[in-house]
Amino acid sequence: MFDRIREDVNAVRDRDPAARSFLEVFFLYPGVKAIRMYRRANWFYRHNMKFIARYISQHAARVTGIEIHPGATIGRRLVIDHGHGVVIGETAEIGDDVLIYQGVTLGGTGKDVGKRHPTIGNNVMISTGAKVLGPFKVGDNSRIAAGAVVLEEVPAGSTVVGVPAKVVRQNGQKIQPLDQIHVPDPVQHQLNAMSEAIESLKQQVENLSK
Repeated sequence: MFDRIREDVNAVRDRDPAARSFLEVFFLYPGVKAIRMYRRANWFYRHNMKFIARYISQHAARVTGIEIHPGATIGRRLVIDHGHGVVIGETAEIGDDVLIYQGVTLGGTGKDVGKRHPTIGNNVMISTGAKVLGPFKVGDNSRIAAGAVVLEEVPAGSTVVGVPAKVVRQNGQKIQPLDQIHVPDPVQHQLNAMSEAIESLKQQVENLSK
């Protein structure tokens, strides 16, 4: 466990140019503190001391603003940058060298049982405010844009943006002309479809009345 914590601290120092020393990161960074407390809680959880595990995780949430369920599975060198508002569910699995920004949720949809939360591959970046919801996999080396809502599997090496999220790049190749500003609006799409259906019904009624 101590080796894992040392790796977590060094991973932050490698990624954050504002990090000045090992001790500063270890004691003052909320993301590191949350991961450190998670690893302790997870040990109790795996040894069937779930009350203590939840007590530690809830204390960590109050102290850091980051809620990690002690039953989650987290790999090596996870970096939670800033981190306030991050939520990681019980059956979530996170690989190695993952970077998570503030406001991210690795959650469920409420309709699944058993495995309810996503599996995040290695070297994945999940940007600010993104929501990854459901028991599917986000492939290795993928990037999830800020504010994206991911509801289905993401292939390895992909970049996804939008609500709901769509793949716009895969292995460096552009899939479609889409960015985080000019994203399709699913609500407007449905409204347009309803308007077309109404116009079609009006035309049918007019034809019948002739």
